[in-house]
Amino acid sequence: MNFRIMRPLAGHMTATSNLQLLFCAAVVWLTIVSSAPGFAHEFWISPERYKVEAGGRLVAVLLTGDKFEGYTSPYIPEDFRRFDILLGGKTIKVTGRLGDDLALDMAVSGEGLGVIVHQTAGFFISYKEEGKFEGLLRDKGVQDVLKLHRARGLPDTGFRERFIRFAKCLVAVGHGRGQDAETGLETEFVAGANPYQDDVKDGVPVRLLFKGKARVGAQVEVFTRSPTEEVALELLRTDQEGRVVVPAKPGFEYLLNAVVFRPLEAEDPANDPVWESLWAQFTYTIPPKR
Repeated sequence: MNFRIMRPLAGHMTATSNLQLLFCAAVVWLTIVSSAPGFAHEFWISPERYKVEAGGRLVAVLLTGDKFEGYTSPYIPEDFRRFDILLGGKTIKVTGRLGDDLALDMAVSGEGLGVIVHQTAGFFISYKEEGKFEGLLRDKGVQDVLKLHRARGLPDTGFRERFIRFAKCLVAVGHGRGQDAETGLETEFVAGANPYQDDVKDGVPVRLLFKGKARVGAQVEVFTRSPTEEVALELLRTDQEGRVVVPAKPGFEYLLNAVVFRPLEAEDPANDPVWESLWAQFTYTIPPKR
């Protein structure tokens, strides 16, 4: 894996150290956000292994960064609204130790296609630099938001946005059989094929949903990481069914990313968020040729 770990505080976690940990996590997060050109960072679930034996341990970190490089978000329940493993028809709640780098480190029973699901709490960003908001919208292929922004009479700077991340990850547990499905996230990718079991030589069909309905004509960023750690980006657009077909290269890791914006009413635009962005992220790998 190609990420940098921000270590939590070690030792016995007292009430004071808990507060220190939360403060440190917030500082790291704000540093990442403030240093991002146009706020282009992804958030994703990165497992230690995409295939584990039946009854084995699922181990993963939550990463915020760019192009498969990032900083870990430790296990801090206040920072998320949902963290589950869907496996064999069961929903397993992820539990951990406050501040652990490994946000997921659990033995799981059963086998099949495991779907790790994570929803963050709402975080905020303030746009203080000219062109930063416009640059984000351009990068994410949602330029129509800028027209609405101006039609609402909002300024180019001096406003806030709330953002929420919805991440999924496919892993094979034991035989790895099964299919991905809707998980109830407000926005999410749903794979139409099992990359660990199905014939995906023609690509993996993936649907992008928002409130359970297809997002038509939406930009999907497809990051790939090769076995030699080379990272590439391809931009796709969903069709009338909200679908894209992602090329499947054996041995490659995939990170899909898409964002939708919706306006928020604000009594005080200088302090209350005027936009909410909802980010769908999806990770999986294509096994090497057998």
